[in-house]
Amino acid sequence: MVVRRSEMKTEHRERMRGGEGTVAVTNLVEPGGLPHGRLLADLVLAPGAGLGPHEHGAETEYYIIQSGRGIVVDNGVEQHVAEGDVVVTGRRGSHSIRKASDR
Repeated sequence: MVVRRSEMKTEHRERMRGGEGTVAVTNLVEPGGLPHGRLLADLVLAPGAGLGPHEHGAETEYYIIQSGRGIVVDNGVEQHVAEGDVVVTGRRGSHSIRKASDR
């Protein structure tokens, strides 16, 4: 399967999961089209924007920081993250993220 970037749709979500600001969400694979997974998306956070705290049931979620800097609260522990970092939140864990840079 080949999914063309030109065919992907981007939507802008305000206060995603109770976070601040606007997040641009581009599904890299349409929901329901990802075998053994629920979501594969590219999220772009405006400066100061983020995803609010949320829990995960039986799934693991990955944040791959492609550019800029952010602040992640992973299972109650606040940490700074930057380009190239990967945040892994496992089963029954919780996390949030906020962009802390202008780029």
